[in-house]
Amino acid sequence: MKIVVIAGDGIGPETMSVATDVLGVLSDCFGLNLVLQPELGGHDSLKKYGTTIRNGLLDDVKQADGLILGPMSTYDFKDESKGEINPSKFFRKELDLFANIRPAKTYVGSGNVYKPLDLVVVRENTEGFYADRNMESGGSEMLVTHDVVVSLRRITRECCERIARAAFDLAMTRRKHVTIVHKANVLRIGDGMFIDSCHHVAKAYPEVRVDDVIVDAMMAHVVRTPERYDVLVTTNMFGDILSDLTAELAGSLGMAGSINAGARYAMAQAAHGSAPDIAGKNIANPFSQVISAAMLLAWYGQQQKRSEFIRASEALHVAIAKTIAAGEGTADVGGSHGTRQAGDALVKHLKQSL
Repeated sequence: MKIVVIAGDGIGPETMSVATDVLGVLSDCFGLNLVLQPELGGHDSLKKYGTTIRNGLLDDVKQADGLILGPMSTYDFKDESKGEINPSKFFRKELDLFANIRPAKTYVGSGNVYKPLDLVVVRENTEGFYADRNMESGGSEMLVTHDVVVSLRRITRECCERIARAAFDLAMTRRKHVTIVHKANVLRIGDGMFIDSCHHVAKAYPEVRVDDVIVDAMMAHVVRTPERYDVLVTTNMFGDILSDLTAELAGSLGMAGSINAGARYAMAQAAHGSAPDIAGKNIANPFSQVISAAMLLAWYGQQQKRSEFIRASEALHVAIAKTIAAGEGTADVGGSHGTRQAGDALVKHLKQSL
């Protein structure tokens, strides 16, 4: 398996170093023959190539078997004419990575847990209230007058149905419960289509229990009774916000792994940002990047029907749990280690498990 690795900005190089070390151990132990191809992106690429995404990088990613993207300083990249392309948006759009899968799970020993939970937010990734992915040309946010802005949202039946299928497929491997999260009481047409599309797809999954909750109520429910939920499927912006909340409820955004998956390609990406205020201080939690890498291995194993990749992913999740339970994670999850030391502890537990 060949994986393109882009460390990213801010804390990215620190957290990605841990992820690549762990992948090396898994490759040796499970015979994965991983080939990691380091590439520049973000500010480092902008300095060297005059653009955050160099010419030919997309082709290299398409020829690989997966991409691991580190956190990017996306707020800094405002003018694409100056090479300031948002790498996350670029790959999601160009590779049609329509499903953003974001698990939230509590770990024994994590100090900031409110209530135990184990759920997954399945977020549509290619349309919705995101102005950079709704129009063939230009953005969908318009300055009508100096004092008036109009923002358009695109919702299509095709995108609704394919994200619903991703959610139901996932639910079949878990507790067989899908909750549709929406705002159809206000966005009656767009979210009405989303709900209808999800229920249409649900007919092919009679074993899965289906319900739906208005998004503002869901924000309260996952705080009060998170154990009620399994797989939450929703549109782009709602999923972005909801998944950050569930990650923090599970203990820390530093544990918020995610994968962006399409029909042919997938990109592992920690759900948090580049955190420039703590970059280089050896305090960032690397496990979100590691969890994302584990999800990429599992995706590849499922796509290629290669059980060794799935077993490697499972072994890594077990080792993460052991590391946190031993108090050897970073401070945000009740540990006493820095970024590098937490990574070393994870490698230790992984080798012991294997």
